[in-house]
Amino acid sequence: MVRYGLLLGACMVAAPAFASETPLYRAAPAWIKAAAPIDAAKLDAASPVIVLFDNQQRLEDGQVWSYVDTATRIASPEMLTQAGTLTASWQPDQGDLIVHRVQILRGGETIDVLAGGRRFTVLRREERLERLEMNGVLTATLAVEGLRLGDVLRLTISTTNKDAALAGKVQTIAQLPVTPVRAGFARIRMSWPEKDPVQWKTYADGAKPVVTTADGYRELTFDGILPKQPELPNDMPVRFVRPPIVEATSFAGWASVSQTMAPLYATAGLIPAGSPLAAEVAKIAAATPDPLKRAALALELVQGKIRYLFNGMAGGNYTPQKPADTWSLRYGDCKAKTLLLLAILHALTIDAEPATAPAQAGDVFDGRLPSAAAFDHVIVKATVGAETLWLDGTMTGVTLADIRDVPTFRHVLPIRAAGSDLIAVPFHPDARPEVEAAVEYDQRAGVSLPTLVTVTMKVRGQSGSMMNLVAQQATPDQKRDMVQKMVGNVVSDARLTDQSLTYDEATGVATVTGRGIVGSQWGKDRGRWRTAIEGTMSDIAFTPDRGRAAWRTIPVAVGPAKRMVMHTRLLLPQGGKGFTLEGDRTLDDVIAGRHIVRKTTLAGDLLTVDDELTTVAPEIAPADIPATRARVALAKTRTLQAAAPVDLPSRFAVVAEARRSGALKPLLAAYAKAIANDPEDVAVYTNRAAFLAGTYDRPAAIVDMTRALSIEPTIDTYLWRASLYEQGGDTAKQRADLDEALQLDPSSYAAINAMARYRLDAGDKDAAIAMIQERVDAGGKDAGYYMAAKADLLARAGDRDAALVAIDEAVKESPGSAQFLNSRCWIKGTLNVQLDTALKDCTRSIELSENRVSALDSRAMVYYRMNRFDDALADLTAALDDAPELAGSLYMRGIIRGKQGAGPEAKADLASARLIAPLIDKDYQRFGIKP
Repeated sequence: MVRYGLLLGACMVAAPAFASETPLYRAAPAWIKAAAPIDAAKLDAASPVIVLFDNQQRLEDGQVWSYVDTATRIASPEMLTQAGTLTASWQPDQGDLIVHRVQILRGGETIDVLAGGRRFTVLRREERLERLEMNGVLTATLAVEGLRLGDVLRLTISTTNKDAALAGKVQTIAQLPVTPVRAGFARIRMSWPEKDPVQWKTYADGAKPVVTTADGYRELTFDGILPKQPELPNDMPVRFVRPPIVEATSFAGWASVSQTMAPLYATAGLIPAGSPLAAEVAKIAAATPDPLKRAALALELVQGKIRYLFNGMAGGNYTPQKPADTWSLRYGDCKAKTLLLLAILHALTIDAEPATAPAQAGDVFDGRLPSAAAFDHVIVKATVGAETLWLDGTMTGVTLADIRDVPTFRHVLPIRAAGSDLIAVPFHPDARPEVEAAVEYDQRAGVSLPTLVTVTMKVRGQSGSMMNLVAQQATPDQKRDMVQKMVGNVVSDARLTDQSLTYDEATGVATVTGRGIVGSQWGKDRGRWRTAIEGTMSDIAFTPDRGRAAWRTIPVAVGPAKRMVMHTRLLLPQGGKGFTLEGDRTLDDVIAGRHIVRKTTLAGDLLTVDDELTTVAPEIAPADIPATRARVALAKTRTLQAAAPVDLPSRFAVVAEARRSGALKPLLAAYAKAIANDPEDVAVYTNRAAFLAGTYDRPAAIVDMTRALSIEPTIDTYLWRASLYEQGGDTAKQRADLDEALQLDPSSYAAINAMARYRLDAGDKDAAIAMIQERVDAGGKDAGYYMAAKADLLARAGDRDAALVAIDEAVKESPGSAQFLNSRCWIKGTLNVQLDTALKDCTRSIELSENRVSALDSRAMVYYRMNRFDDALADLTAALDDAPELAGSLYMRGIIRGKQGAGPEAKADLASARLIAPLIDKDYQRFGIKP
């Protein structure tokens, strides 16, 4: 949510300011109305923590006096620590900090914290360089001695603010307390001379201020806490925001704000003849007669030679420092940079004026009262011929090619001696893409194997300029980590083998290149290996909530104008033979305010997809929301996909061929380089372990897992390594890893279940069942899963009746659970009992499941027991279409094919199953099933 206050940005800050460099200690002024008395003895644990909050403001003679009286109940040890030191910060140029009262209320006792002459200690904190600020702020602190839990701490202070830059005008904002905030007493009060032309307005729903006139003053009072404000969609344009504030201003209109600020940006005589700055102007004039190029050179000078640093000292909240000072100091904030740029442009006879803008908010919400507080930034609006240029001296990396780009805010206020109203900033995309990415996937080793990937990103503008700083200042490790993060935004989980970062000063473009390796981007779907190529479509999401009647007239904000380009190249195996494309191969359409252009080519083993996305509309009108939602949904269903041929060789054949041909060597070399590039990156070891295990080199996979565990022990890796030890027959190391996993998290379901199965297989059935039963007896949300696990253990142990009782209990607890129905089907099938109801369980599980693979495999077992081999074969083939490495399905298909006389196919399936799961014969023999 956008915060609204007195110029919250660091560029044009109108923070409270004061005339004295030490706090004053005085009684409250006579115009203050005392708050209700506090009876601390009547407060209890249910009383609001905010006992009192009273903010009273007087606007008079160009000054805003803000009186704040607070009383806080110290309800916890944390609050006691936080409240133990009071702080107040101020800028002493334009006002005072006045301390009226610091008290501790304890039962019926009132303790004066300032008794005996105790005073705040003033700390000078003029620089906040970590935020690029030099603000002249002072901080006063006071340690509250003797404060106890249950006390009420009362602090009453005033601040005054009189800013000469406002030429006698006043402006103020107060936040209104809103439910669920609780307070014993809450009040916001404003007053001003009746004769003064002060306007006020609140935007809060349900606010009912009392307006009175007495003794020549108009008074506005809000008592109590406002009701909870109506919720608004978070994707609405800023102009619909209704912050719970009240503001008052003596500006008659936006033109008055514009006129008041105009003298601050007068440029006459600011570049003395013969000065160093005049010499810079002369260089630009001599370089080209073209005013557009001159404007670009002037902007480049201000952006490149003057670093950003906010200066709020010596009245600098609204008043810019002089151009000569800015050039000499070589730093300045938005005000200083704008005045410098204006002076240079005027010296070059280019028409230009300042324009103040709401940079943080992005826009001025509808109906807002005119005041300088609506803005936190200032830029230059220049005119060259018939063109309007929006020039921001605080940006970096802008070149001639970008000179016509527009800022992201929607309205600005030109600063003119004659005054101006708010004007709209045109909405159009930048001339050049902010980011142009090219990704190449080398999948020639096989679609089921890891992919060599190269990502190149060209980044311009402010982001590109920041990367230039990184390229110059960062350590090699910092550069690597930054490139790794950027590449990860395009290709998740990629691990880099090498990277580079360069910057072209002439074009303002940073080029980031990362080469590495990533797991296969392909998956089995509907019987074929497929991969999605979303391109820039991944940047489009349109799910606005306009179901509430009050929201139906609110547009949907699309976001700032931007341009993105994505180039995708896929190098395919088998020379690309048999590969096809599905979905939108070409696009030239406006979808949710973005114009998307796509071109696709598939020639030989190279698939190329070029996407460009351009934002062309800032928002979607309410009437267009349904059609836009439907268009986006349609586009998502037509995601571009590459599909491998149906008869693509199995993974086992691909691995065997890759071993023979040496196609695995580039992948292994890439993993080795990725490890050398970042030896402490756990992910690169676990990624290579997955690759090695997936190519059936389990001993090498265990080595990588061991290295990963030495860096970062995790339950998942311990359980993974335990399973590999089990497959290799090393039960002692399997047990050790299971112990380590349980030590990390004794409540882990996966670790508990794995240990129970280990104990069962080791012949200790009672200990295995007891381990699971303990969790069943504990109840809770996982009790059903433990009951199903118990049933599985009992079935593996051959205890048919007990297994059926346990799984029936699990299904009874969750009758709609596809997982439990599948478990019951599997148990009945493996035990060869109740096959008719087992078939119903599996069929129901398939109907309920999003992933039907396990249930298909289970139903195939039931069909096998019923001697319905064709039906079993159909289910097994369907399961393997989606999960081609499901060892159990391969094993059973091999057995059935053998029974049906398909000897070669049967042998291939059985060999594949044994390669994936070396213990599979032993597992199925316990069910009485063998080839």
